[in-house]
Amino acid sequence: MMSSETDRAAQEAILELERRFGEAMIRNDADAIGRLLSDDWIIIDPDGGVIDRSRFLAVIKSGALKHEAMDSEDIRVRTYPNTATVTAVTHTRTKYLGKEFTTHERATDVFVKEDGRWHCVLTHLTTLTKKTRNE
Repeated sequence: MMSSETDRAAQEAILELERRFGEAMIRNDADAIGRLLSDDWIIIDPDGGVIDRSRFLAVIKSGALKHEAMDSEDIRVRTYPNTATVTAVTHTRTKYLGKEFTTHERATDVFVKEDGRWHCVLTHLTTLTKKTRNE
């Protein structure tokens, strides 16, 4: 079990990584995004498809996918020894192949701490189809 001080420091570190990830996405900075992800990171899209790190970063780098805005609310961080989970409701304004669209999703990120550094190892997105309430 983590002490509350260690837990708080871990939560702050994870929230900082989430903030840096969002900023890198808006800048379309594939290198910065890649530094936050483990080599074997995958994202499960809202349709249940699996996209691996190299494919995701290639789409960012090519400019085919551009995030113009990314705002999160209802952020919940849970930390465990060398592992953390983050859930949030995220609204994005995005262009894919020049076509603009918006998303409203619940995102789950799983982080693992290795060699003193946190990396995201898994992201799972679920489309929100109706209004959500903070419980």
